[in-house]
Amino acid sequence: MTTVQAGPAPDDRRWKALGVCLTAGFISLLDTSIVNVALPSMEHGLGASEAAQSWVVSGYALTFGLALVPAGRLGDMRGRRQAFLLGLALFTVASAACGLAPGPSWLVVFRLIQGAAAGMVAPQTSGLIQQMFQGSERARAFGLLGSVIGVSTAVGPLAGGVLIDAVGTTEGWRWVFFVNLPIGVAAFAAGLRLLPRYPATAGKRETFDLFGVLLLGCGVLALMLPLVQEQQWTGRLKWALLPVAALLLGAFWAWERRQGRLGRAPLVDLELFALRSFTLGALISLTYFAGFTTVFFVYTLFLQNTVGYSALAAGLSVLPFAAASAVGAAAGGRLVVRFGRRLVVIGLGGVALGLLGVVVAVQLVPGRNVGWATALPMLIGGIASGLTVSPNTTLTLTRVPVHRAGAAGGVLQTGQRVGSAAGIAVVGAVYFAHQAEHGQSGTAIQMGLLTAVGIIMIALTLAVADMRERQAHPGPTWAADRVRRGSAEGGAEEPVRPGS
Repeated sequence: MTTVQAGPAPDDRRWKALGVCLTAGFISLLDTSIVNVALPSMEHGLGASEAAQSWVVSGYALTFGLALVPAGRLGDMRGRRQAFLLGLALFTVASAACGLAPGPSWLVVFRLIQGAAAGMVAPQTSGLIQQMFQGSERARAFGLLGSVIGVSTAVGPLAGGVLIDAVGTTEGWRWVFFVNLPIGVAAFAAGLRLLPRYPATAGKRETFDLFGVLLLGCGVLALMLPLVQEQQWTGRLKWALLPVAALLLGAFWAWERRQGRLGRAPLVDLELFALRSFTLGALISLTYFAGFTTVFFVYTLFLQNTVGYSALAAGLSVLPFAAASAVGAAAGGRLVVRFGRRLVVIGLGGVALGLLGVVVAVQLVPGRNVGWATALPMLIGGIASGLTVSPNTTLTLTRVPVHRAGAAGGVLQTGQRVGSAAGIAVVGAVYFAHQAEHGQSGTAIQMGLLTAVGIIMIALTLAVADMRERQAHPGPTWAADRVRRGSAEGGAEEPVRPGS
């Protein structure tokens, strides 16, 4: 038996509570990209080596990804409000520690803690949305979440460039972290007042699967380490970790099946993967993040190292994508109820088209005007990205029972982090290889972007296959099936349109 869910909070409070969640999500995702343009400042002002700079970026991604699923499960069991506030408080304190770090080693340690705290916050957001909203309102809420995901990732280089330009190279990197403090404190204070006090959604007798956490954590670590350290760890030996990761994740799968057979609460309910909407949605999310997040990595490198842009100018050049993705995500949150998976197909096609436009613009307008030439295709890609992220999140989680929403959100976002790391490894390898062969020319960025387009086309193929299968065999929705079976579990949803 699971705890009966309280009704949603009054309209004004639940939308304000959503604002708190989105604010915390914004600063935690902003920190995945804002530090990229601050690395030269860290080298100049702190004496950070290339290895330390690498760990400032990759260490955050690692601990972020490792914390997601256990933190989501913790929120399911102990209450999402408590887990959210704890994660936000830890993130804010760790941000202050990063800004005050006396040396590179301390900065790396605090950065690892900051990433784990961000991983604690993220799954609570999607879980709280599922608790607070239903139907079209939930789609709108996920649309706003999609806006935050797109904007925070894309606006990071711009925000970092502005701070470093204003404060100076020597101390500018510190303010990349200090900027989180007033936002984090304000969000925490608002969260204490506004976040609903829902009871824990998991059963009272459920225990935390520590051995499952260990297996999953080691598996994800073995998978992500060679990806995030691809440029720093030379040689091929690092790839030996991938079969180790496969073995560990296979052992995790077998352990979780055993937990289910024994009637114990698993860390991840494997029945989630019996839902086609969840499985394909998670795969689409993984492959899409492998393609689109790499664009900001290689494009800002190209603008600074090849074209000669400043950090601020490079950040401004990706602003059209960031602004347009916010608009597209807000629209996608409304349109997904009507168009379902077709909207994701349109969005993925639009992103591919926009990136191809950037490739053509780099070819036709070389030199310092390239930022202006790529503005329109960046705008197209941004709108399409907004039509992809939030609708896919809505469709992926809509049939997940509320008492598993935290863990499901953790699985989905772990896939996003793994996809981002894998995409940067692959696209970065292509970019740097062509740069070494052809020097500082447009060839490297063109080949890097074409690789990203190829990855996005894989996500498009998955979305088209899912859409066609659903159109051919609509079948009953999972929620309706659970109602017919008389399930006592919480979180059954209203029917979803066939083909969504």
